[in-house]
Amino acid sequence: MTWSERTVVRDGVRISCRDWGGSGPPVVLLHGLAGHAGEWDTTARHLRGRHRVVAVDQRGHGASERHPGDCTRAAYVADVLAVLDQLELRQPVLVGQSLGGLTAMLTAAAHPDLVHALVMVEAGPGGSSPEAVAEIDAWFASWPTPFPSREAAVEFFGGGPVGEGWADGLEERNGGWWPRFDRHVMADSLSENARRSYWNEWAGITCPTLVVLGQSGIITPEESGRMLQQRPETAALSIPGAGHDLHLEHPDTLREALQQFLHDPAQKRT
Repeated sequence: MTWSERTVVRDGVRISCRDWGGSGPPVVLLHGLAGHAGEWDTTARHLRGRHRVVAVDQRGHGASERHPGDCTRAAYVADVLAVLDQLELRQPVLVGQSLGGLTAMLTAAAHPDLVHALVMVEAGPGGSSPEAVAEIDAWFASWPTPFPSREAAVEFFGGGPVGEGWADGLEERNGGWWPRFDRHVMADSLSENARRSYWNEWAGITCPTLVVLGQSGIITPEESGRMLQQRPETAALSIPGAGHDLHLEHPDTLREALQQFLHDPAQKRT
């Protein structure tokens, strides 16, 4: 094992982290909805040569508390603050994909003195809709759980690196492969997004920011255009042929973008 498990407890909720060690400025990696810290393994291995790297299993996900009572955005942000405090991660770069990107963004907006820079991967402030939340919940309900084998899960999730990444988030027990989350907790985690957007928080961010989008991802040109209009100093990158899980599909491209940004966060790129 090249990482050690660290546990942070806040208000009785256990948060599990993969601490990759390393020296240099800290980088904290946040996965998306129904994801897990292991999605960042490839990225973390490369970054730890120059950075202290920690990947977080957010509440309700992975090895963390399965059924937290509070799934608000504020709870997710408070968890990040607890990780920074208890693991002594000073002035980190927060990197988040999808819902993790929103968590990172809200943390940077509310606590500008604690965050050095922000990277949002396939994430934006535009919020969601009740219809989108219902569609996601229906997709979770369609999973043929338990999967009879890991191979069956990989195939169900589309194969390739994306299928592998999603299958890595399952756990084997009682002869089958099961999700490491409760779909109702996932729906609760999205409910606030369905009621509001976060444009004011986005506009108030002061730290250097990189936005990485997939050409076929979920962030619309209208949303990304408004993001850059509100904060024209933002560095932005669109990866051709990439979808929402671009960190799994194109880890090398993302790693190169991260390394360049981490070397000089203030330099704008398009």
